Amino acid sequence: MKATHGEDVHPGQSVSNGAAPSPNGSGVEPPVLGGPEHTDYYLLDKLLTDEQRALRQKVRAFMDQEVTPVINPYWERAEFPFELVPKLAQLDIAGFQISGYGCPGMSNVTAGLVILELARGDLSMSTMMGVHSALAMTSIALLGSEEQKQRFLPPMARMEKLGAFGLTEPAHGSDVVKLETTAHQDGDSYVINGHKRWIGNATFADYVIIWARGDDGHVGGYVVEKGTPGFAAEVIRGKTALRCVQNAQISLTDVRVPAANRLANVKTFRDTEKVLLASRFCVAWESIGAAVAGYETALAYAKQRKQFGMPLAAFQLIQYRLSRMLADITDMLCMQYRLSQLLDEGEISMPRVALAKMHYTERARAILADARDMLGGNGILLDYHIARHLCDIEAIDTYEGTDTVQALIVGRDITGFNAFVPAMPGR
Repeated sequence: MKATHGEDVHPGQSVSNGAAPSPNGSGVEPPVLGGPEHTDYYLLDKLLTDEQRALRQKVRAFMDQEVTPVINPYWERAEFPFELVPKLAQLDIAGFQISGYGCPGMSNVTAGLVILELARGDLSMSTMMGVHSALAMTSIALLGSEEQKQRFLPPMARMEKLGAFGLTEPAHGSDVVKLETTAHQDGDSYVINGHKRWIGNATFADYVIIWARGDDGHVGGYVVEKGTPGFAAEVIRGKTALRCVQNAQISLTDVRVPAANRLANVKTFRDTEKVLLASRFCVAWESIGAAVAGYETALAYAKQRKQFGMPLAAFQLIQYRLSRMLADITDMLCMQYRLSQLLDEGEISMPRVALAKMHYTERARAILADARDMLGGNGILLDYHIARHLCDIEAIDTYEGTDTVQALIVGRDITGFNAFVPAMPGR
């Protein structure tokens, strides 16, 4: 299908900035959304089950038909398309790998395919779902009591209640293990004070998992419900990436949370890392989805666009660049498929996930930059979607651990030396 731009355009109708489309290459070409025909070069599709292929196609169709035609104006206005949430809920994918409680219980391979297709369509939508499912819901599923799972997860699986995950603070990003938000026990409640920053979904979430340091000095997770006095979330303005995602600065002033809302199985910050591993795995798939979007669109555009009387795709330099993109994507898909298998087999390792996130985001940035360049001036127009992906991948590269942090996690694992904290002069 052809991508569109503007709220008054129906899916399938093309827009070309006021100029009449010209199929022969003279004038302005209609925007084009590439397909998967040349992406699965090593035929990984044959390794999937019929159910996996059907679910992947269902999510791709939803993104192509419901999200892509309308997302650009929301991105431009930095607004979230709330009317898409009920439609998204009908896909029955919330919770990803969580089993029971109304969640789909996907394998890691299946969840990865779903996340890839969400991200291929739009990184803001995939991020919103990642925050809700891979962070908020997974925190409860991995670290909550049975009563807490029964209470919180079913409405979240139906997306009647949306979640957020409050870990990062204004002064603590990469060193968030040193978080300063406090939770003081007072009878059958905890009183939370502190600040959080860059918290996606926080302005509208029904449940926000706030991570705070308790009286014993250890970090715990607390489910703060919408409308709790003392909780204030203000949207962070002026972003150039993930503009649809409502990241917030949170202030917590004597926020009283029932003891029943403290995640029962959190003992130390290492428990938090279990959630971060699951989320980082999802972010790695997001990077591949963005890269696929760039490659597919660049390939389709190169076949359509004519210069000097020939399609761009006929030129040697274009073919070289497309081949390099495909090589990177094939590399990422094969590597991530194997990582997903390892997680399904219980071979869980933060360094393995960190290596994937580090590698994929770097290659996705390069692929999207190359795709933008291949589209020339059209590459900076939202109509062609590459510009949105190119801006958004900058945030993907940063959240869930920067490129440097991922490298240090891997480096510590392969060398045995911890290089995170450099020695101060004279020490």
